[in-house]
Amino acid sequence: MPAPLSSLDSATCAALTGIFTDLDDTLTEHGRVVPEAFLALQRARETGLRTVIITGRPAGWVDHLARMWPVDGVVGENGGLWFWHDGEKLQRRFLQPAAVRSANRRRLAELAEAIPALVPGCAVSVDQPYRELDLAIDFCEDVPPLPEPAIDAIVAAFEGSGATCKVSSIHVNGWYGTFDKLEGCRRFLAERWDEPLDQAREVWAYFGDSANDEPMFRYFPCAIGVANVARFLPRMSAHPRYITEAPGGRGFAEAVEHILARR
Repeated sequence: MPAPLSSLDSATCAALTGIFTDLDDTLTEHGRVVPEAFLALQRARETGLRTVIITGRPAGWVDHLARMWPVDGVVGENGGLWFWHDGEKLQRRFLQPAAVRSANRRRLAELAEAIPALVPGCAVSVDQPYRELDLAIDFCEDVPPLPEPAIDAIVAAFEGSGATCKVSSIHVNGWYGTFDKLEGCRRFLAERWDEPLDQAREVWAYFGDSANDEPMFRYFPCAIGVANVARFLPRMSAHPRYITEAPGGRGFAEAVEHILARR
């Protein structure tokens, strides 16, 4: 089980050069950005920490976040793309070429019809038109929350089609190809700063809240779960090392304050 945030020591905090963070239910609560979390991102950046969002949200959202938020870049669609603003224009990178993305979207379109018919109550996410690589099936964002067996059935449908899938706090995301948040992070670091991921492992913190953060929780020693991650721990074999007292964006702000006070 994760240790309390209070056990995150000063030496670890002082060594950090950046913060990776999930978005939904890590910087938000009840679907809205927590002001304290947004300000914590800004404050971290002002102190010299690099800030990067790693999310399952679509390319359309990533474009906005990379342009408008106090971040140095955004990895979206669970690692399938990464955008950053270089001070003059937005840089956009995709793990798969356009032809592969197009072919995979045709396959995913079949699942977009099949899965809601198979699992009553779920729906294709309303942000699906802005996606390039994956299909998001909503189980609690804009539909009444579904029970765990329904989420399991969505996962089984994706996996039965040969797709990779991950469960977030609001969606089950599925895609064709072998990538995840960690692979997207690897590609982003290499292109943005020519920094190998293995050099970042000890000097970046990761914040998350759900099962699709598991590759990051497994890789980064300074992995922090906001309090609501407790709901997903039974689904995960790799847990965050630390956990906050507060949930969502308030937990993120709590942890950033803890880190900055010890640097």
